Amino acid sequence: MGGPRCQARGTTQADWRQGHSAYQYGQQESHHLHRLRRHSDVAALKPTNIGVPSFRDSEREYLEVAVLTVQFRPNAKVPRLLELIHRAIPYPLLLVASFHDEGKASLSVSVAHKRFNQGEAGKFVLDEILTTSAIELDALPSASAQCFMAAMSLSNQPNKDLYALYQGWADCIIGLAIAGIVGRFVLPASPEQTKEMRTFMQNRALLLSELSNLRSQAIKEKQMNRLVVLNLSIKRLESQLVANQSVLFAP
Repeated sequence: MGGPRCQARGTTQADWRQGHSAYQYGQQESHHLHRLRRHSDVAALKPTNIGVPSFRDSEREYLEVAVLTVQFRPNAKVPRLLELIHRAIPYPLLLVASFHDEGKASLSVSVAHKRFNQGEAGKFVLDEILTTSAIELDALPSASAQCFMAAMSLSNQPNKDLYALYQGWADCIIGLAIAGIVGRFVLPASPEQTKEMRTFMQNRALLLSELSNLRSQAIKEKQMNRLVVLNLSIKRLESQLVANQSVLFAP
């Protein structure tokens, strides 16, 4: 979805125990992790307690899925903390974080697939972290947010194996991001459509960044010829945004 990929860094079971202890007992050695107010281990989803088989292939092994809720202190660097927590736990993690966004009580939901570190046995690296935008807790949820929350139910996830289940949650996050653009919650219908939606979001982020730069230049531009060129470029990118959306959601 447009966000940066995390740099690969190995994580072991020992890292998980150390990170877990830091969250639980409020140690403040880390400049970032002291911004955690509290955490609660909600569940460890395993084949033995949810009836969904484990998963293993040449890239990854999912023996369980961790579910964790955290509450951040005011002024916490939320994106950085989400990354640190996902890195600290060597299992696929569903992370529900509550915090204040512009003074409003909010939450976000994030996931990040993990795979083997091919350069160091027993360690793992993150794929892209997928996270929702801030969801206000005190406001009436939008129709899309309500659909998202319903879709996130464990009973609504694929049960082929733990990888498929976890990907189901990732698809819900992608669907909510798409809803912010098209006005309705849309779940990918296939792995191919998941890739198409993610590519769409990544391309959209690049186009919006380029548009922002061009508009800033246009505001400062004094020469009429150069301003005309900038405006034409802006119109071209705006048309490209519309065209990309039309292709993705064509009937």
